[in-house]
Amino acid sequence: MEQLIVLGTGNAMVTRCYNTCFAISDGAGEYLLVDAGGGNGILTQLEKAGVDPAHIHDMIVTHEHCDHLLGVVWILRKVGAMIQAGNYEGCLRIYCHRNLIPSIMTIAGLTLQKKFTSLIGDRILLCPVADGDRNSLLSREVTFFDIHSTKAEQYGFVIELNGGKKLVCLGDEPYNPVCASYVKGCRWLLSEAFCLFSQREKFKPYEKHHSTVKDACQLAQEMDVPHLVLWHTEDKNYDRRKELYTAEGAQYYAGDLHVPYDLEVIDLL
Repeated sequence: MEQLIVLGTGNAMVTRCYNTCFAISDGAGEYLLVDAGGGNGILTQLEKAGVDPAHIHDMIVTHEHCDHLLGVVWILRKVGAMIQAGNYEGCLRIYCHRNLIPSIMTIAGLTLQKKFTSLIGDRILLCPVADGDRNSLLSREVTFFDIHSTKAEQYGFVIELNGGKKLVCLGDEPYNPVCASYVKGCRWLLSEAFCLFSQREKFKPYEKHHSTVKDACQLAQEMDVPHLVLWHTEDKNYDRRKELYTAEGAQYYAGDLHVPYDLEVIDLL
């Protein structure tokens, strides 16, 4: 069974959980990794989740913000070391918009030894994507789309799961109606929800170009999405987040609402 492995659920400045990133399991031992958080905590999260980097051959990096990008260097370091030791077969393919590739190359060049950076272009491939591009990742069709970010160029994606099910990742900014064709008909929607709508004055989500639980849930209800996952949140409510976010979300969304903690695993039914 395909599964969503939640590696982190927090926004950029959290300290009580890891930054939002995740893996999709194909049910046969291979994984698609999406973003890597802001540091080497990604290696801890992968280890705790039982995700072997030797079985990650496809990765997506959505955008340049530090809480999504900086962990990538640790994936490069880990996979590079495994390649050098003969413990990694094939290539690691990293998909991102073309303007993000120089940032990855610069960070890698400044922080990694040449024995690792020399693998880029050989066993570690940086694969540029454009709006509407389709690729095969995890042996499944993935369509990339520009989310029309208000802050930095960012791409979401649609992945076709078994049985024709569609999972959509909106990235970490509010839904833009120009992306409707990608979201329409999806079975699973992954959406940021910076905080509760009732606490919008405290956390100022709109000033940060983020949405609330209410906004995300209203969208899923309007788009008739059966399953909704909320993350990229504040962590002041972390201990009660599932309870609080689910209660507010239920006022606006009648579907299957997930508010996961770090390291939860969700069956993609």
